[in-house]
Amino acid sequence: MSGKITFTMIKPDGVEANNIGPILAKINEGGFRIVAMKYMRLTPEQAGAFYEVHKERPFYGELVAYMSSGPIVAAVLTKENAVADYRTLIGATDPTKAAPGTIRQLFAKSIAANAVHGSDSDENANIEADFFFSKLERY
Repeated sequence: MSGKITFTMIKPDGVEANNIGPILAKINEGGFRIVAMKYMRLTPEQAGAFYEVHKERPFYGELVAYMSSGPIVAAVLTKENAVADYRTLIGATDPTKAAPGTIRQLFAKSIAANAVHGSDSDENANIEADFFFSKLERY
C-alpha cells in the first residue's frame, strides 16, 4: 500500500531564485496538502546527518556544503500515493530530461542545483519528515 505522506525541501538555489511561492503553487496544483512547513538554514552537521545515507559517495561533501549554503524550506505533504505522485510532479533530477511543466524543468538550474528534494520511498518519507518535524508540528 502506498503511503499518504512525502517530504520535500526547496533547496538553496530554489530559495535564492525567489521560487518558493511558484513551487508551493505547483505543489498545491498537484493536489498535495501541506501539513508541516518551515523556513530554515541547515548547519553542515544537520545537512550531513540528513544525507548520511550518501556518506560514502564521492559527492557527499559537496552535497553537504551546498545544502548548508543558504536557507531551505522543508515541508511534509499529504495525498494518496504521495511519494510516487510527488516524484512525477518534480520530474527527473536532470532538468534537461525533466518532463515539461515539472518543478525541476521549470525551476532547476542543473543536476546539482535541482530546486527541490523529494522522498524516494514511503520509508524514507517518514524518516525525512521525522528528521525535521515532530508529530506536534504536523497539522
